[in-house]
Amino acid sequence: MQATLPLAFEKVSSPPSFPESIAPSPLLTKLQAIITQELAPLVQRIDQEGLYPREFMQHVGALQGFGQAVSTEFGGTGHGLKSAIQVIEAISAECLCTGFMAWCQIACTWYMQNSDNSYLQTQVLPLVAKGEILGGTGLSNPMKHFADIEKIALNAERKSGGYVLNGLLPWVSNIGSGHPFGIAAKLADRDGYLMAIASDQFDGLTLRQNAHFIALEGSGTFSCHFNDVFIPDEWILAEPCEDYVNRIRPAFILTQVGMGLGLIADCITMIERYQSRLGHVNAFLDDQAEDLAAELAIARRQTYDLADELSQPNVKITPDLLREVIKIRIAGSELSLKAANAAMLHAGARAYLHGSRPARRLREAYFVAIVTPAIKQLKKMLHRLEQGNLQVAGKLLEMPYE
Repeated sequence: MQATLPLAFEKVSSPPSFPESIAPSPLLTKLQAIITQELAPLVQRIDQEGLYPREFMQHVGALQGFGQAVSTEFGGTGHGLKSAIQVIEAISAECLCTGFMAWCQIACTWYMQNSDNSYLQTQVLPLVAKGEILGGTGLSNPMKHFADIEKIALNAERKSGGYVLNGLLPWVSNIGSGHPFGIAAKLADRDGYLMAIASDQFDGLTLRQNAHFIALEGSGTFSCHFNDVFIPDEWILAEPCEDYVNRIRPAFILTQVGMGLGLIADCITMIERYQSRLGHVNAFLDDQAEDLAAELAIARRQTYDLADELSQPNVKITPDLLREVIKIRIAGSELSLKAANAAMLHAGARAYLHGSRPARRLREAYFVAIVTPAIKQLKKMLHRLEQGNLQVAGKLLEMPYE
C-alpha cells in the first residue's frame, strides 16, 4: 500500500488559474502540458541537486516560448512582451528557478532585438529565440553600476576589428559552454561604455561554478573571468550604449514580474488546498486566498498593460513610463513575499519539513525580491525619478511670469 505524503509534499493536481483573457492561447496550452509532463517531475532535483533542465528549456524554445517578443523577421512570433511575460509566469508557477532561466533567455533575445547589429539579429537571435542555443544575461553588475551602487566589473580596450575585455562577473545565470550572454564594459580610452554578447567560445573567457545558493541552484549560474578576451565588432550590441540601455531597461525590469506572478498564483493555490483540512483555524490568519487573488489580479492587469505599451513600435521611454514599471516590479516582489509567507503559515508545521513546497516557495520569493534590480535598488531608482520631477517643478516655479 502506497504511503500518503503530507499535504506540503503533494503534487499540485492542477496548475494555478490564469485570467480568462489568456486561457485560449495555444502556446500556453502546449506550454502547460510540457510543464506538467516534463518540468514538474524534475523540480525537487532542480532545487536540491542543482539539475539544469536543458531538454525542457529547449522544448520551450521549440514551442516559440522564448520568441514571443522577437519580430518574425528574426525568427520570433512578434506577439510582444505580454506573451513573453505569460511564458515566464506559467513556468514560474511550477518552478521559479526555471522561470528565471526563461526570463534570462528572453532577456538575451531582447538585447539583440533592440540592437542595430544586423549580424547578431540574423545569425544569433533566431537560434536563441528558438532555444536551439540557450543564453543568459550578465547585466546585474552594469545595472547596479548605472544606479551608482557598485563599480563596473569589465573594462574594454579598442583593438582592430573589436575590443579586448578584462575583468570578472561574479554571477551570470542560464549559461554554460556555448551559451551567449549580454555584458557591458567601460571603455578604457574615453568616457562611455559598450554592450556586447559574449560566450566562452571567445578565447580567454573562463566559466567557474563555485557558489551554492539556498534557491535557484539549478539556474546554470557561473562566475565569468575575462582575461584579454577579444570580442569582434559583429558581437557588439551598442557603443556608445547610453541610449540603448535606456531603451532596453524598462522591459528588462518588467518581464521579471512574470516570475512573481507565477509564484503568487501557486501560493494561492496551495492556500486554497489547505482550506479543507485547516480552514477552521487558518481563518484567523491575516492573509487569505481571496485577498491575495484580488491583489494578484491588479498586478497582472497593470503588468500586462505596461507590456502592451512597451511593445508598441517606436514607444517613447519617458520618466513616467519607467516609474510605472518600477512601481509594479516593487509590488510584484512585495506581493511574492507576502503570498509565500502566507502559504507557510497556512500550511503550518508541514511547511517546515525539509523539501516542502511552501518552504521552496518562500526561498524563491526572496530571490524575486533580491535579483537585480532588487527592491532596494528599485526604490533608489524611484527616488531619483521623483527627485528629478521635483527639480523640474522647482525650476518652473522659479521662472518669472512674462
